[in-house]
Amino acid sequence: MTQTYPAGQTRETLPRPHRNMLVRKLEGFGPLPEADRKLVARLADGGRQLPPRSDIITEGQNPENVHLIVSGMACRYKLIDSGCRQILAIFLPGDFCDLHVFILDHMDHSISTLTDCTVVDMPRSAVFQMLERPAIAKALWWATLVDEAVLRERLVDIGRRPARERISHLLCEIYVRMQAVGLVDGQSFDFRLTQTDIADALGLTNVSVNKVIMELRRDGVLEASNAHISVLKPDALQAIGKFSDDYLHLT
Repeated sequence: MTQTYPAGQTRETLPRPHRNMLVRKLEGFGPLPEADRKLVARLADGGRQLPPRSDIITEGQNPENVHLIVSGMACRYKLIDSGCRQILAIFLPGDFCDLHVFILDHMDHSISTLTDCTVVDMPRSAVFQMLERPAIAKALWWATLVDEAVLRERLVDIGRRPARERISHLLCEIYVRMQAVGLVDGQSFDFRLTQTDIADALGLTNVSVNKVIMELRRDGVLEASNAHISVLKPDALQAIGKFSDDYLHLT
């Protein structure tokens, strides 16, 4: 999980990251022309504020807009008849909740905030406007393929990885994704997911999640509070989770 840079460049010589989270996200897949940066920043500006546990759109509703997370964390989820929730994806700043969702007649899943969030409701006309720009379109397709790769990793988590490994893997992934949009300070990042959120994402119980987090803290791998995680030993966490960031395809 060490920060790497393109050949011949250093942290000091890289172009200054854009303040807009979507621009940062897309430029993780390759540089955008200045005109494209300005367009994306304009279309992704503003947004509405939502508190934690607020549904952005629910299963069965007609999706008219694409939802972009500007700040905070959100998720895609399904509820089963017992009322139990399965989290299918975790969204971070700069993430579209579902880029092509407006094609559907109705939602087959729900999207909810996990923390305080700023959400931009982007009309389909804005999405088409971005897709007309080749560099943006390439980055958006790339982002969609990464979303699918992340889902494959969750399937492996739930199907084959033991609890300690799957939790460590998820924490490594969030660390790298947060780092890509400039939200890691040193080796620390804002983390407001509850143990229930982690359990619902990984098919575990709260007891199992609590046990693993306590073990990682006891072993000096990380420090965790209700709102923050510091990864004290990134290489150790990566080894425990058998994590490689190749599937995130970040440049």
